[in-house]
Amino acid sequence: MSERRYEPRRYPWHVRDSGQLLLVVAAGVWLMASVTQTAAEGLKDPRIAIAFGALIAFGELLRLNLPGDRESAPIGFAGALAYALLIRVGTHDVHYSAEQVVTVATIGMIIGALPHLAVGRPARVGGMAVRLLCVACVAYIFRPLAGNSAVDQHWGLAASLMTALAVLALLLEAVLTALMRVDEQRARFRVALVDEMRVQLPLGAAVGASALLIAFAAEVMGLAALAVFTAPLLVTQVAFRRYAGIRATYLQTVRALARVTEIGGYVEPGHSERVSRLAVAVGRELGIHEPQLLELEYAALMHDIGQLSLHDPIPGGATVLVSRQDQQRIAELGADVIQQAQVLGSVAEIVRRQNEPYRAVDAEPDGAGAHAQGSRPPGPPLSSRIIKAANAFDDLVGSSLDPARAAAAVQRLRLDTASEYDPATVEALSRVVSRRSVIQL
Repeated sequence: MSERRYEPRRYPWHVRDSGQLLLVVAAGVWLMASVTQTAAEGLKDPRIAIAFGALIAFGELLRLNLPGDRESAPIGFAGALAYALLIRVGTHDVHYSAEQVVTVATIGMIIGALPHLAVGRPARVGGMAVRLLCVACVAYIFRPLAGNSAVDQHWGLAASLMTALAVLALLLEAVLTALMRVDEQRARFRVALVDEMRVQLPLGAAVGASALLIAFAAEVMGLAALAVFTAPLLVTQVAFRRYAGIRATYLQTVRALARVTEIGGYVEPGHSERVSRLAVAVGRELGIHEPQLLELEYAALMHDIGQLSLHDPIPGGATVLVSRQDQQRIAELGADVIQQAQVLGSVAEIVRRQNEPYRAVDAEPDGAGAHAQGSRPPGPPLSSRIIKAANAFDDLVGSSLDPARAAAAVQRLRLDTASEYDPATVEALSRVVSRRSVIQL
């Protein structure tokens, strides 16, 4: 009977997305209450509602994927926030409720998501639920104040309040998205939140500014403000889409380059991909931030590229079974190849040092000539230590899903933590492997 393939990203939905399910349920309950209230009161200012609903649907139709498999709809989110913060359109004061804001935003999101479903793309319900909850919070705070004479008549007070609520919405989006990533990827919340704010800050600033400009300009320009102040955000979104596309193409190129060792028979099929996924999971377990995780993924994919220089391939490509000198020679050759790209210098350094022992081993017996604790040279970088452990684990386990074999491989790595492997890295790897074994069983 052939062994099952090792597919570490396949998790049951209830294990992977329990946090997302909670958000969707919360948004659904809020939506049902809002629709019921809006139906009972009747739709107020229907022309304005239709215009903003169309803008939200247009934004959902043009949603984009940001680095790290993040989904965003900047135009739709800006339109929904502007609708929640609207005070006046031309000379007409608007007096609709927060429930109507939630209803219009949801209908716009659903209409905008339908074309994606029609062509087989995922609905991304989690991202829609996050945006809806953020808009709902702003609407329930601001709509009762929109008819207040102090807010209507004092521009400075209105601007301060609306700006604070826009910032609150963007921060809430970052927090909720970080919570979902913690649930999906087992990342640390602090790390996930910092990464989320770093990625979302440039686009979030454009979203918040566009929402405020639309809400304020509508008093002078009417509904034409939607088109005028959506255009700059559309240009910004195109630039972000191009950047995300370049990054995705770059990663695909690295993956293709990594497969050369498999096609040439130097390593087992799927080895580089398995090591990469395992290394990234261990990196998240240790709290590495996303920019360093991307470098770790690149280095793990190309960690064996130096084997192309060997006259005779290592049996099974298992570098853990060859001498330290051969391991280091392969690492040096691989780093030299990567260095030629001239844009992956840090990745080349990670690959170059992947086979260095975690602790220096004194060459002379009885401690003669040994380094003092304070003068001992620093060990390899954390990313190199992670790749060293992940590569050794996959060399010993391969594509097998046998939990006993995985446990034996982890135990073997633990026996070498005195010098070869970083104990913290091995323990993080053990936790990752243990979780996957439980899920797969």
